[in-house]
Amino acid sequence: MKSRTSVSSDGLSLDSRDFSLVLGGPLFQLLRRAHLSDDALMLARQRIIVISLLAWLPLLILSALEGQVLGGGATVPFLMDVEVHVRFLVALPLLIAAELVVHQRMRSVVKVFLGRNLIPESAMTRFDTAIASAFRLRNSVLAEVLLLTTVYVVGVLIIWRQYMALDAATWYATPSGQGTKLSLAGMWYGYVSLPIFQFLLLRWYYRLFIWARFLWQVSRIELSLVPTHPDRVGGLGFLSNIAYAFTLLAAAQGALVAGQLANRIFYLGAALPAFKIEIAVLVVFLLCVVLGPLLVFVPQLAHAKRKGLREYGTLAERYVREFDTKWLRGGAPADEPLVGSGDIQSLADLGNSYEVVRTMRVAPVTKEAILQLAVATLAPIAPLLLTMMPLEQLLKTLLGVLF
Repeated sequence: MKSRTSVSSDGLSLDSRDFSLVLGGPLFQLLRRAHLSDDALMLARQRIIVISLLAWLPLLILSALEGQVLGGGATVPFLMDVEVHVRFLVALPLLIAAELVVHQRMRSVVKVFLGRNLIPESAMTRFDTAIASAFRLRNSVLAEVLLLTTVYVVGVLIIWRQYMALDAATWYATPSGQGTKLSLAGMWYGYVSLPIFQFLLLRWYYRLFIWARFLWQVSRIELSLVPTHPDRVGGLGFLSNIAYAFTLLAAAQGALVAGQLANRIFYLGAALPAFKIEIAVLVVFLLCVVLGPLLVFVPQLAHAKRKGLREYGTLAERYVREFDTKWLRGGAPADEPLVGSGDIQSLADLGNSYEVVRTMRVAPVTKEAILQLAVATLAPIAPLLLTMMPLEQLLKTLLGVLF
């Protein structure tokens, strides 16, 4: 099958067998022109340093000018605000680094679909259309404009100002009878730093939407699934492996929540167990967002399993009857020895094939993928356990559980 090459709206030469959720859009073009990225998303370290400092460093400088770095009468001075440092020095770099990981892990997904002959030749046009549609959404200028508008209208003015900001005197705002008064650092925080972070986070969820839509379109094609494939999902096992690419995104979301919880524990007197429902919802939400799209293949996989059990069951019935007649009912030639006969190995191979079909999963999701995403999400929150008990006691408890 010939490789098909086209040129995207970004001016990049694209092999239609390559697939990337991140190589496109106005921000990607801006980073290329600023020499903070190349066509393969290298220079990740430079992007992390420049963007993180753009969001965090002015806050430090303005807070220092206003005397709010360590004191100044604020309940939460700048250097003691755990959330802001975790958001811009941990979560933000993770969001940027995740782009390179996702690009490198996912770019071969189309080649694998084709290399495993999962796409029938008659459906190749529909497959190419799904790829082109994903590229158009990824490169959409309108989409990123709407994302930026959403960040300022909803993310900053509603969510942050009404629900996320601490109800206490901080380096960025002071509550008063007329409402909350932002400091100079608070203005940069609310109208520059936060929008940068929220835009990058929201753009990730837009990309996940593109990925889910692409998988749904592919699932509408009648795939050539093989029930006896060793991955036990008809040949779609590689999709579960691709889910590992979103581990950094899960860690970034976990770090963001950890910073928010830390501030409420340290300055509002909250306790970590009070947030167990929120933490559980976060883990379930991320598992659904990352692994949920893979469930679109359940109907085809379930059908392939039923069909495989029926067909291999019929084949096994024929073979074992012939084997029984030949070796147990005197049908074998007198000069043919049982020891060393290929019939025994063939019977074992047939049994193994049937067992693969019987244990075939109807979703390309593994326990390992679920566990890794859950651990990545919870890892940044785990240090907050120290707010419940001393480190020495925590270690003793963990060792008691393990040993």
